[in-house]
Amino acid sequence: MEEKGPVDDDLQRLREERLRDMEARFIGNREGIIEVTDDTFEATLQDHPFLVVDVWAEWCGPCRMVAPVIEDLARDFAGRVTFSKCNVDQNPRVAMSFSISAIPTLLFFANGALVDRVVGALPRDAIRSKIMRAFGTG
Repeated sequence: MEEKGPVDDDLQRLREERLRDMEARFIGNREGIIEVTDDTFEATLQDHPFLVVDVWAEWCGPCRMVAPVIEDLARDFAGRVTFSKCNVDQNPRVAMSFSISAIPTLLFFANGALVDRVVGALPRDAIRSKIMRAFGTG
């Protein structure tokens, strides 16, 4: 029988971390919010005709205030608008592509084109109005 070495332990740890990340994304999908990364951004735009991207960071207080609003709106617009989150610290290309200099920033895409954006922690009703205007949905 072979003994496990440090490389095997590292591989197992990486597998477990990856599994936790995948489970977290799956849970997010069930709640109507998907994770967007630098690598998945373009495909996500193509797959979702009406998409709201919440650009945020862990250390951002206003981002934490907006998060439950986004979760609530994702439930309200389920089946009509897709909501996603993009951590700016982990995905700098998305932030650079849209000249994001302040967070939270909400990006609104219709059929792959940026149609509106919101910067800052706006109240739920203001964000809801922006969504309805951007996508013609209620």
